[in-house]
Amino acid sequence: MIPIVSSYRINERTMILIPVYHADYHTMVKETNRTLYVRKTPLEIIESGCIHGFSTYEGRRKAIMFLTGYQRKVPIPILPTKHIFAFPTLSPENYDCHWLFPIHIETFAHVRKTKKVGKSKAVFKNGEEVFLQESVEVLEKQMQRTAYCALRMVQEGIVKSFV
Repeated sequence: MIPIVSSYRINERTMILIPVYHADYHTMVKETNRTLYVRKTPLEIIESGCIHGFSTYEGRRKAIMFLTGYQRKVPIPILPTKHIFAFPTLSPENYDCHWLFPIHIETFAHVRKTKKVGKSKAVFKNGEEVFLQESVEVLEKQMQRTAYCALRMVQEGIVKSFV
């Protein structure tokens, strides 16, 4: 029996939010030590995470757009004081958008494309792998944008250094 929950709170163990087409749940959440199925969409979980971080998704998005100039697929500081950042693989309004949490990513790798697998895979520090439709180059760019976002927050004194 799979664990289905009505809501989910993003935390230090959250690795990825995967959209799922299912009648009973909309998101598969992979944490470092477990997998959960949530009745909310990935974007709803991200929005809720921002609220728990004393802001709104739209507020965080606008701030990052202003500080970085990014207009699309904007990385979001969910809980910046805990160094929890996430980036979307597609437009967040696209139901197929995954949200990745870079602190847990070891690398991205190319895979031979098939209909079932995709173009790439994210390899997490705990050894888990998730196949994605986006290219390694797109995912690496999103990682770099998220790192720049975190750096800007350190420069502005919003969060403490990561080291």
